[in-house]
Amino acid sequence: MFRDTSAQDMPLASTRKPRRRRAAWIAAAVVALGLIALGAPRIAGLFSAQSSVSAARLSFATVERGDFTRDIAAEGKVIAAVSPTLYAASAGTVTLKVHAGDQVQRDQVVASIDSPDLSSKLAQEKAALGGFEVDYQRAQLDARRQQMTVQENFDRAQVDQQTAAREVQRSDKAYQEGAYSELSLLRAKDALEKANFDLEHMHKELQLEPEQLRFDVQSKQLARDREQLLVADLQRQVDALSLRSPVTGQIGQLLIAERASVARDAPLLTVIDLSALELEMKVPESLARDLAVGMPAQISGAEHDWNGTVSAVSPEVVNGEVAARVRFAGGTPEGLRQNQRLSVRVVLDQRKDVLMVARGSWLDTEGGHFAYVVNDGLARRRAIRAGASSLSTVEILDGLQPGERIVSSGTDIFNSAPSVVISR
Repeated sequence: MFRDTSAQDMPLASTRKPRRRRAAWIAAAVVALGLIALGAPRIAGLFSAQSSVSAARLSFATVERGDFTRDIAAEGKVIAAVSPTLYAASAGTVTLKVHAGDQVQRDQVVASIDSPDLSSKLAQEKAALGGFEVDYQRAQLDARRQQMTVQENFDRAQVDQQTAAREVQRSDKAYQEGAYSELSLLRAKDALEKANFDLEHMHKELQLEPEQLRFDVQSKQLARDREQLLVADLQRQVDALSLRSPVTGQIGQLLIAERASVARDAPLLTVIDLSALELEMKVPESLARDLAVGMPAQISGAEHDWNGTVSAVSPEVVNGEVAARVRFAGGTPEGLRQNQRLSVRVVLDQRKDVLMVARGSWLDTEGGHFAYVVNDGLARRRAIRAGASSLSTVEILDGLQPGERIVSSGTDIFNSAPSVVISR
């Protein structure tokens, strides 16, 4: 006989409780409907979001009210406000009188240049000046001699005129008494007329001669003076071969070697005035537009703090930065060295009770016109209006409320989506 499955089936007693199970299902349904009602907006927002980004990839900031300080913080380099460079006044061989780091006084000779060509030219022009001086003195002597000659001729003409006048008187008297012929009287009158003519001519020549002699002497004098100016200029160039320190300070850098041959206007060395030090700092272009001369600054470093003032702001932008100089207030501190690094903080503005949020990459990404506000794991893009900004905070003029959280990191990955899910 074949065995079947009848022995495997066993009837069991029913344990269902219909009423209790129905109540449990009803209660579960009510709770589910309540949860759905409460989370419906959030669920709808999650389903409407265009993308999802992990919170680990983002940073967040909370909007708050407080005191807003707009400042600029940068690292400055100590530089000498007065640091002249000495140049070669002429081509030649340089002899250094100092070494790098030596202390020097104002007008102290720090180097000299040997220029044979310039020295020879000065000697030649001095000799030429001697010749011009002799010519000038000779011209003066000739002028006096010529003046004496003209004066002598005038005196002779005057005597001849007087003699001729007396002769006419004698001839006229003799003619009236019949002792002189009319022809002799006429000859005497002709001689007087000629003497008068000569006297008048010599008188005019006596008047014109000094002016002519003055021109001759002045011509020689101008030639002499021109040569004097040339010699003075060459002497100045020769004196400039001895280079003197323009300030009291310290030798900074030697730009040439000892006994080196240099060309004209070649840089030789620098002198640093350690009594006038300043700080040079680089400021971002976006902040430099509000930086102005005279603003107070705080300088810190080497375990010290100093007050300062912005003394200069460059009008030129280089690599997105603007160079500015800060001067120490109350004199230069001791112990500082050139090119030493110090921290500088310049306060631009201070305001009370300002709505603000931490500054981040979002400000550059959204241009201060939008921000992603985070609520219940969802970041919504909202139009805002940002005001002034400092290195750490941004003033919020409109669009945000205290206590709200925004995405402070870069929002490029959101692709300007209206809403983004922030996943854990």
